[in-house]
Amino acid sequence: MASEGSITHCIQLLKAGERTAAQQLWERYFQRLVGLARAHLRGTPRRAADEEDVALSAFESFYRRAERGQFPQLNDRDDLWQLLVVVTVRKAIDLVRREGRPKRGSGRVLVLSDLAEPGLEEILDPELNPELAVQMAEECRRLYGRLGDDTLRAVARWKMEGHTNAEIAAKLGCVPQTVERKLRTIRRLWAKEIPD
Repeated sequence: MASEGSITHCIQLLKAGERTAAQQLWERYFQRLVGLARAHLRGTPRRAADEEDVALSAFESFYRRAERGQFPQLNDRDDLWQLLVVVTVRKAIDLVRREGRPKRGSGRVLVLSDLAEPGLEEILDPELNPELAVQMAEECRRLYGRLGDDTLRAVARWKMEGHTNAEIAAKLGCVPQTVERKLRTIRRLWAKEIPD
């Protein structure tokens, strides 16, 4: 049986619609989410939003969907942290993309694939818990591993780097429709893994 103050107990309360549980989870995880967002946004220009905005958006998205019962596999602290990491990283990627658009200055985009490559230590904030850095890298490797194909992994990486379908097609030596099919496959595979 989960104790009153445990994360598992808070998750059970949250699933039951108890709003005070969200506050307890917020207090335990918000600063960690800010650190995660900061690491992912490092070196990118931030004008309208920053790491706290990303963490706020990620937690709000998680809470809204949890309240609607959209996370049936959410049972304990490990499930929760994995879910929060993925949501926060996706929100950070979205912010980087928005800020990197030509009308916003075309900043260098730090993408999810960067976290799965060697040199992870160089892009993570030294203040971050090493355990968090390992979890992030493992999650990225897991998602890329779900693709099971080097071509799909390359397409996913190029797309997250901001390449157009036509540019990716040129790299692969195929037509843009082939890239679109591969992106649909990637979305389908990751939809089972990544919450919105």
